[in-house]
Amino acid sequence: NRAALAKRAAPCTEPGFSCGYSCPMGEFDLIDRFFKRPVQRADLGVGDDCALLPARPGHQLALSTDMLVEGRHFLSTVAPAHLGHKSLAVNLSDLAACGAEPRAFLLSLSMPRADETWLQGFSQGLLALADAHHCELIGGDTTQGPLNISITVIGDVPQGQALLRSGAQVGDDIYVSGNVGDARLALEAFRGTLSLPEAVFARCRARMEQPTPRVALGMALRGIATAAADISDGLLGDLGHILKQSRVGAQLQANACESLLACRTDMALPEHWLHTCVFSGGDDYELVFTAPASKRDAVLAASSQSMTPVTRIGIVTGGNSTVLLDAAGQPVTSRFASFDHFAKD
Repeated sequence: NRAALAKRAAPCTEPGFSCGYSCPMGEFDLIDRFFKRPVQRADLGVGDDCALLPARPGHQLALSTDMLVEGRHFLSTVAPAHLGHKSLAVNLSDLAACGAEPRAFLLSLSMPRADETWLQGFSQGLLALADAHHCELIGGDTTQGPLNISITVIGDVPQGQALLRSGAQVGDDIYVSGNVGDARLALEAFRGTLSLPEAVFARCRARMEQPTPRVALGMALRGIATAAADISDGLLGDLGHILKQSRVGAQLQANACESLLACRTDMALPEHWLHTCVFSGGDDYELVFTAPASKRDAVLAASSQSMTPVTRIGIVTGGNSTVLLDAAGQPVTSRFASFDHFAKD
């Protein structure tokens, strides 16, 4: 009826963090209870039409945004706290790939209804990771609709020290941080295409739902790495972005890449699935980066300083092709496709 429609269409006028529709607990209550906090590093945060963030002398701002849609980026069964963590983690991972230090973020949240229990868990997971990286929530938007989370993160990096995708040079080593393939294994277990031991599934699910953004490593690699990207859509695909923008190729050692799957020693996995998870599985949010061979000690020092393991998996070559070699030095001919939101099934 008209009254109900009018009530739904009543916009929120809360300064700084607006809501497009009314909700049972009230728009102002929702924002104040779950998301409004005292500002620490911004001049002005939630509570005005715009937040004010001072630029640090000698630094460039680094900005990135990511959207997470239910059924596309996460399952409806994910714990709200885990979803809050992941929503920010995927954005912090972009800052890590640039070598930037997190400073603040904006949250835009669409949800079917104002569920207090869900909001409590989501905000706790979100803000716990934000606190761990000294990254403040300074504003955003809320509205009623399908569950959709969009975050814009703001960081900074000393002038001229940002890690880009375009700097890889022929002869550079290629590295990957941490482990890759675990999140894809969890996804296949959810799909029912693979059966995993309970302990393995628990570890893989944690990696899928609560990835670790490699911010400390990215900052430690300033002046060492020549190029970097975060692994969100698959190792080969995201490395491919570096190679394309740097106009180079790569030669990778398959056995070094295979060692990146954390559970490889815990279960027997057919080679097809091993390669699929490692080379084209997404949602890892590790870093793939290049560095001169002369910087190997510096890379290890950055790894130790950031408490993040790294694995050297190959070298940058001339040309524009990626060659994957097996233990015998023979090319692996299988093709692996990274995730593409608009690719045909």
